Amino acid sequence: MEIISLKLDEHLLKHIDASLKKYNFSTRTEFVRDAIRRHLRELEKQECLRNLALYRGSLKGKAKMSDEEAGELAIKKKLKKKGQELKPKKITKCNKI
Repeated sequence: MEIISLKLDEHLLKHIDASLKKYNFSTRTEFVRDAIRRHLRELEKQECLRNLALYRGSLKGKAKMSDEEAGELAIKKKLKKKGQELKPKKITKCNKI
């Protein structure tokens, strides 16, 4: 793991410190890591939604496709660009919910 240095203004740091106790984080580092992970997931989600909108728009008038099918198509296309492929997922009771 690499160490990075981060400068924060006092107001933001006080807000983080108050949140440590409120949300059960043991350290500032844990809080910052969690915030970064959440933000990265949100950015990825937004990118997927933009791609979904583009793919659905490109299919207008050509085919009827559900959101789930359009999402799978968007993911397959993105993985193909990276030289990967979508592997079929085993359906369990948990996945169906």
